[in-house]
Amino acid sequence: MKENEKLSDEQVRQEVRKGYGQIATGGGSCCGPEVSAGEFAREIGYSENDLADIPDGSNMGLSCGNPTALAGLRAGQVVLDLGSGGGFDVFIAARKVGPEGRAIGVDMTAEMLSKSRKSIAVFTQKTGLDNVEFRLGEIEHLPVADNSIDVVISNCVINLSPDKPQVWREIHRVLKPGGRACVSDLALTAELPEDVRRSASALVGCISGAVLLEETRAMMEAAGLVEIEISVKKYNMDILDGCNDSLYSAVRELLGAGKKLSDYVVSADITACKGGAA
Repeated sequence: MKENEKLSDEQVRQEVRKGYGQIATGGGSCCGPEVSAGEFAREIGYSENDLADIPDGSNMGLSCGNPTALAGLRAGQVVLDLGSGGGFDVFIAARKVGPEGRAIGVDMTAEMLSKSRKSIAVFTQKTGLDNVEFRLGEIEHLPVADNSIDVVISNCVINLSPDKPQVWREIHRVLKPGGRACVSDLALTAELPEDVRRSASALVGCISGAVLLEETRAMMEAAGLVEIEISVKKYNMDILDGCNDSLYSAVRELLGAGKKLSDYVVSADITACKGGAA
């Protein structure tokens, strides 16, 4: 497949699965030596308390916000993380919901699932909690029962889906009446250059799959979600200029001289509810 060839939906899934499989096994990440995963997490809104007791390797620098902070999680809730990767946000959520709650991660990449599952024992040893599980599945077809989740979170993942309307419909399906969706994602403020939109590197780097903010709102409304709020974060996308990863160097080259990621892309906090009594 050529770098700038337009991808089918299935090719998108294959590219994402391959790219994140390589990241999981050590073949890449968002951050290089100039920006550590911990520094990156603090920059985008994670506290020292959030980062405490997190198993080594679960924070892979793949975030664009802190959806667990948006969610205001409470003890006893059931939380679902879409595209859970190494389990970073799942482990944070598990501490917040406590022993009576449950934190579930879904990821379509077998290598990521293997990595996150290996960390469960470490997390339990550190915290005494046994309330985490990871399931293999696509976020367009969640392996989760209807009306079973209190809070859905996701961190820089929905932009990777080739069928975003279906993802929002699935979120609505699995939420309990009155349940909340709390998402950190990338969004466009201007259309990307054609070469970037067709780039596999930009896709896996979460850039080319992003859509305009008003498109996201329209998809959420069509899925039946209510009380939708979308806010642009102060965090500047240009922190990624410090990354040494090939994904972002390829995107920088395609943008051309004098152009920056922040000219096109922002990080957005997105919340909504499923109607009905909680």
